[in-house]
Amino acid sequence: MKKILVIHNRYKNIGGEDIAIKAEIQFLKKYYEVEILYYDNSITSIFNDFISFFNSNNKQSVEILKHKIKENKPDLVYIHNTWFKASLGIFEFLNSKGIPILLKLHNFRYYCTRSVLSSKHLNSENFCFACGHTKKKFRLFNKYFDNSFLKSVAVLIYGKKYFKILNNKELKILVLTNFHKKFIEEFICLKSKVYIYPNHINLDTYNMEEYKEESLLKYFVYAGRISKEKGVEELVQSFTNLGLKEFKLKIIGEGPLLSKLKREYSNNINVEFLGYLKNSEVIQLIKNSRGVITATKLFEGQPTFLSEASLLEIPSIFPRSGGIDEFFPPNYQLSFEQFNYQELQSKILELANNFDFRTIGKNNRMFIINYLNENKTIERFNKILND
Repeated sequence: MKKILVIHNRYKNIGGEDIAIKAEIQFLKKYYEVEILYYDNSITSIFNDFISFFNSNNKQSVEILKHKIKENKPDLVYIHNTWFKASLGIFEFLNSKGIPILLKLHNFRYYCTRSVLSSKHLNSENFCFACGHTKKKFRLFNKYFDNSFLKSVAVLIYGKKYFKILNNKELKILVLTNFHKKFIEEFICLKSKVYIYPNHINLDTYNMEEYKEESLLKYFVYAGRISKEKGVEELVQSFTNLGLKEFKLKIIGEGPLLSKLKREYSNNINVEFLGYLKNSEVIQLIKNSRGVITATKLFEGQPTFLSEASLLEIPSIFPRSGGIDEFFPPNYQLSFEQFNYQELQSKILELANNFDFRTIGKNNRMFIINYLNENKTIERFNKILND
């Protein structure tokens, strides 16, 4: 049985990527010997962390990896997020030891940090579909973090080095969708091998019991980051413009727009801002909703939130963006043209008035179960390893 070492730098606030990686680890443990090496961005040594922040090579992190390799002797290393504590120094060490590397790209942000100039980041557009940045007058520098110049300098140094790592022809890159694979092949032309490998979801954890009467399913759910690039403001505006007095929109999550939206809609009884909730609480709310909605402005990868809804037989409304529609049946009736908020409103109305919405949900569940079938998933992974 092959030994796999999984490496992931956890995010400050637990998100969909952290949850997906945890689920995938549990899945791989059924078929391989799996060891885990988690990093986080807590400060352990101010001097070391400061230096490594700007040279993208954390010596302490590499030492931890060396010890883990010596102790477990893995056949390959499976890497996820490395910003910033894990650092890029781990790639240099693993290459020096000749240890095969799988690298999974969960998003498109690597594309945004490879250039110093803002014009190259946006590629003559007004908006970046990978990270949500908008064009600003008289800004030459690619200030990736609007609130920090130094942090932006650090991530650009990191990004340029990371892009060189991605271009290693010995590297195997895993992406979540066919859309992302085509994006890499057509716009970036990397020399590395690129494979489609969706995140695993434990299908057995989504039971179909304890549903409320359909007459009580009088709310929609959004769960995720409350920010501009996620289109939450446009979603709330679109919903309130419809004047659906019998329905509510429940917004779950935290982010930079939360305070603003709570102030603006404090008197609107049809919009509820629930803040951070445990995943089990989110699942319960989804389970008894009429449907879930996202109006993201980005190229999205695998939509964990929407996939969970499908497994619970709950319909989703989403923009045709990135690879989202790859996780739904062909010609799905509740998707809308991205940025077309009139069509978004029509889809909300359609679902609000659709008394056969359970059929849509059941079709979604059948599709996602077949697509993320455990046998197919492990077969995909084995083919990647053996290629």
